[in-house]
Parts: sequence; structure tokens; C-alpha cells
Amino acid sequence: MKKYDAIIIGSGPNGLAAAITLQQQGLSTLVVEGAETIGGGLRTKELTLSGFKHDVCSAIHPMAMASPFFQSIPLRDYGLEFVQPTIAAAHPLDNGDAGILYQDIHQTAKALGADGKKYLHLLKSMVDSYTDLSEDTLGPLRLPKHPFTLASFGLKALPPASWIAKLFSEEKTKALWAGMAGHGMQPLSNWTTSAIGFMLMAVGHRYGWPIPVGGSQAIADALVRYYQSLGGEVQTGLWVKDVKDLPEHKLLFLDMTPKQILALKGLDLKETYLHQLKKYRQGMGVFKMDWALSEPVPFTNKDTRQAGTVHLGGTFAEIAHYEKTAHQGHVLDKPFVLFAQQSIFDNTRAPEGKHTGWAYCHVPNGTEADYTAAIESQIERFAPGFKDTILAKHTFSAIQMEAYNPNYVGGDINGGIMDIAQLYTRPTLSLTPYRTTNASVYICSSSTPPGGGVHGMCGFQAAKVALNDHYGLNINLNI
Repeated sequence: MKKYDAIIIGSGPNGLAAAITLQQQGLSTLVVEGAETIGGGLRTKELTLSGFKHDVCSAIHPMAMASPFFQSIPLRDYGLEFVQPTIAAAHPLDNGDAGILYQDIHQTAKALGADGKKYLHLLKSMVDSYTDLSEDTLGPLRLPKHPFTLASFGLKALPPASWIAKLFSEEKTKALWAGMAGHGMQPLSNWTTSAIGFMLMAVGHRYGWPIPVGGSQAIADALVRYYQSLGGEVQTGLWVKDVKDLPEHKLLFLDMTPKQILALKGLDLKETYLHQLKKYRQGMGVFKMDWALSEPVPFTNKDTRQAGTVHLGGTFAEIAHYEKTAHQGHVLDKPFVLFAQQSIFDNTRAPEGKHTGWAYCHVPNGTEADYTAAIESQIERFAPGFKDTILAKHTFSAIQMEAYNPNYVGGDINGGIMDIAQLYTRPTLSLTPYRTTNASVYICSSSTPPGGGVHGMCGFQAAKVALNDHYGLNINLNI
């Protein structure tokens, strides 16, 4: 049986990023995937009707074009194509108005009326310095390469999103901000919840919020094609329960959460380390829905009809209340809904004249509660007649999400809560959290910094540490 320099368990974007990085340095590597198709959260399937392509998990990818790792490899040459929605994101209100995130920051500021100058003051420097900022935020804690840029960002990103909301006077601006910060899947009163809101807005102005043509699977397929062009190997349909069943290897990389790692046999990890993994905290889960639609969603606000992503939930106060209550484990009937309408901009997603809808809401971790009616009612609230366009639907409860992909523990798609206590100290308190107490075993999942999102940086950072540990190589991204 062939011996490998490294085996990577899990073919999500982070597992593939680790494999590519190692293979680029001349190591022989094998990616092992338990499912029959590669991709992790990057899978696209006909979940409803024939001809309707639905993204099973991730759909819109603000971080894909903004990822230093993705920028460093020629994915376009391997079949990946993005399309930019006319409007990156919209947040409609009951009065027919909406907060709009255009790719042009000045156009966004103008649309926000009285809050325009404040918005530019908060965001412009982040947009302009994103490249430097990404070097110091998309990895573990370390001495910053750009300390003044990072300090400027930190002063704005550290406070709770609820504090930043008070800086705005327009309800549509506050609502737009709530939707952005709400991606963090935690109460908006938590410290550092402003970080993800600012990052998503800055990335939207710098790179847009692109949609992969053909579905999110296209990103995974391009990554694998590039990886295989380097000589990398892939084996699907193999669920690893004991690492002793794997081919002989020098290094092992785990694109897995602490819960899975604790169940994996043969890792030879110290009890003190295992104890830390047991204390790792998960965040809220998601309830996911997909629809086959007879026509585009009839949003009352016309700009919202041209947005790739739509945040639904009303005012800042409504969304803040829902996120806090869901985090506390309660089931409510007016959730914050994150909705995407990819087929408006990508005609490969549905038969001619038909469309797809994609949505999820945050729910108590591990709940089996059905949010179908609640989600559809929130959409109908801002798009009267939506329910009449539904041809078929598919749902995933939080617990079903974990059954589909064990990395989504209790439906948590971020690999663990990303609050201030676990933003960088994930999955353990360490300056090099990719290492374990076994010198040949590394963690490269979203349970390591910088956390959730389709960017591959967790995998790259883990591979970078291992290459330095075992081969004395200090690599950097060539972008």
C-alpha cells in the first residue's frame, strides 16, 4: 500500500486548502472524504425537482474572492466562474424601504441618506486597507504585520453590534447593519459582533458578494481539479473511525470539529488536550430551506428583487431580540431569515422561466423544531404572493444538518461559536491552535482561526504550521 507524506480527512474548502498547500511544496497527499462527493459545505444538489440546482449549505460567497488563499491559485483556469448580483445585499422594511449594500461604497452611502457620511467614516478605511487587514485577521493571534491598520479596525470591530447601531439615525441603516452582524450567529449585544458585520460590508465593497455559476459545488470541483493537477489524490466514500485503517502516512490533517475528533480512534492525544476539546462550545444551529419557484420572488421593494442576498426580519430591534432569544434556546415565530435568489443571476440553476430560493434561520443548537411556516411567513411579509410561487420545497432541521454533515454539530455551520472567548482560541487556548499534542496530527477545520466561511484560510494556516514544524519551510501566499 502506498505511503503518503500527509493524509487529510475531510474535503471541505479547508481540507482542500491544506491538501493543496502541502502538495504545492512537493509532499505526496491523499484527501479522504466520507461522502460520495467532495465539497463539505460546497455541495449542490437537485433537492426539490429535476433541473433545479440548490446549494445544500453555503450559497453566496463574500469571502471567496476576498480570500488570500483563493486569490493565490488559478481557480478560473479550472472551471470556476463567478457572477456578481446587481445588488450585493438588501434589507427590506415593512414600509417598503430597504437598506441596500451596493458594491460601490459611495452609492451605498448615498442610499443611506443622513447616515451616509457616518457610513463612509466607518467603512472607507477598511475597504481601502483590506489586503493588509486580511493578513492580520485571517489567521491565529500573532504580532501584526500592519499594527496601525489592525488597531484602527479593532477599535471599531471589538464593540457589540448593538453599540454601533446607535451611531446611525436611519432605521434602514440600522436594519442593514443588523443583517450583516447577524451572520455571526450570536446575540448582537456580544463583544466583537461588529467584526463580522464590518468585514462582510468591507469585502462587499471591495469584491462584491459573488455567486458561483452552476452552484457552490463548482468551487469544490475547481479546487479538486487544481489539486489533482498537482498530483494530489482523492478517495471518497470512506468514513474513518480509526486512523489505523488509513494508509501509512507521516502527517494527518483533520478537517473536523472537536466532537468528531473526540470520537476518532487512534489519534494518541493527551488527556489534558482532550479535556480542552470537550469544553469547546458550539453556536446556534440553522434550519435550512430550498424552493423550486414558478417565478422570481415578488419583493415589494424593487431594489430587493435585484439583490443576490436578502436579509429578512424587520428592524434592528426585531433581529436583535430574535438572535438573543434563539441563542438562549427558545423557539420564536418571527426569525431572522437569510435568503438568496441565485437563479436571478445564474440561469443554470433552474429550467427556463423558473427560479430557486435558498434560505436559513438561526435556531437553538440541536433542535428538531420545524421552522418552515415561520420562514415562509417572513418572506411573504416582504414579498406578498411568494407562497403562490412555490412549486416544491425541501427542508433541513438543525439536527438533520448534522446528520448530513457531522461538521455541523447541532446545525452549527460555523464550526463553533465565534464569540470573543472563542474567536481565536479555537479549539484550544494556544498561539498555534492547529497543532495537537500529537506532533503528527493537525486540525484544519473551521474550528480553528479564522473560523467559519468559505475561504480556505484555516486549512492554509494549518498546513503552513506543519510545513514549518516538519520541513523547516516558512511559506507565504503569492498574491
